[in-house]
Amino acid sequence: MIRLIYNLFWPIGLLFFLPGYFKKMIRRGGYREKFVQRLGIYHRDVHHRLANQRSTWLHAVSVGEVNIALKLANALRALEPDLHCVLTTTTTTGFALARKNAPPSMEVMYTPLDYWPIMRRAFSVIRPARIILVEAEVWPNLAAEAHARRIPLVLVNARLSPRSERRYQRFRFFVAPTFRLLDLVCVPERQDIERWAALGIPRIRIHVTGSIKFDRDVQAQSQAKTTSVSDASHVFSSETPVLFGGSTHRGEEEILARVFLELRQQFPALRLFIAPRHVERLTEIRAQLSALPLRVALASVALTGGAADADCLLLDTTGELQQWYDIATVVFIGKSLTAHGGQNPVEPILAGKPVVFGPHMENFAMLAKTLVSNNGAVQVSDSESLERAVAELLRDGDARKCLVQNAHSALGEYQGATSRAAGLIHQLGSRN
Repeated sequence: MIRLIYNLFWPIGLLFFLPGYFKKMIRRGGYREKFVQRLGIYHRDVHHRLANQRSTWLHAVSVGEVNIALKLANALRALEPDLHCVLTTTTTTGFALARKNAPPSMEVMYTPLDYWPIMRRAFSVIRPARIILVEAEVWPNLAAEAHARRIPLVLVNARLSPRSERRYQRFRFFVAPTFRLLDLVCVPERQDIERWAALGIPRIRIHVTGSIKFDRDVQAQSQAKTTSVSDASHVFSSETPVLFGGSTHRGEEEILARVFLELRQQFPALRLFIAPRHVERLTEIRAQLSALPLRVALASVALTGGAADADCLLLDTTGELQQWYDIATVVFIGKSLTAHGGQNPVEPILAGKPVVFGPHMENFAMLAKTLVSNNGAVQVSDSESLERAVAELLRDGDARKCLVQNAHSALGEYQGATSRAAGLIHQLGSRN
């Protein structure tokens, strides 16, 4: 009955959200390419490639989830050498990253909209042997179709933010039947078991694996860097101190710029590098920074030698953040000062860089607490304390090294989630 109501109201909901949906797609660009895949319509080449095989269907929303899916697929391939995968993603940025880094055995497509006839068409083409959903992307028609066809349904890196948990609990009557269709749920931490069980999932199906986000990215190990730091040596030499803002959100870029201008009085050679979480905000960010006494340039221009006098570089490409961390002296973790949730602090730590973050690290609460308590990261409360913390780290190379060493030690207990999740998924497939 609940699914019937969902499908009856789905077209109405689509019409309501369609203007905002198209606005976002147009802003991000690239929305025309393969758009019909979102409607479950596929080119005959796709039909041909998938016709004679059963695939593992991985579903990831955007860049962060695509990275998780690629890591997991690589771990599964070690257990199942003949593995064939279909990776579906929602955003154009996620699609671009997936297509750039996916191996030849993986078909990259856009996620079909979760409407009953569209989802049925998608299932008939993809022909999944199992479905792996990344984080909290559990859709009613997808889950019901998998259950009806006796296809194992797995949720990995099952992140449940406090906001999502409150929303799900409020509508538990509607969401619990869908969550009960999950055959395996891999959660980051032990306390997550009770939270997911409260939404209707049997405890026997919930396993603590840790967070796959804390394991090193596959493409960082297996591919040559597309961005060479030496290519930008004329802008940032190895002796140049760099304040690096990673995955920043609205408001944080201006704060970093003002902190940078204050710090330049103590450290004249200091440069600023900002990697916004959403590249489509570049125009907005440049407009904000242009009001300040800063020479701002794009990172792509720096690679061609056209930004030698820039005080601040803006990363204008997607999927290359981790490769740029090498130039950093101190890294500020975005979405932690003006926005809530925080971004992943593991990538810069694995790159050997000291990290500083704001008070809002809810998405990585336990990790942030562990890092701070083990002197593996610095947490600040506002722009003034951010300036003081960065100044101290720029001034003291030994303190930077100590912070990184402590962070690596603290990360030890969190790593290995990819292989643990892959092992459970492999066992589930063996039983079906």
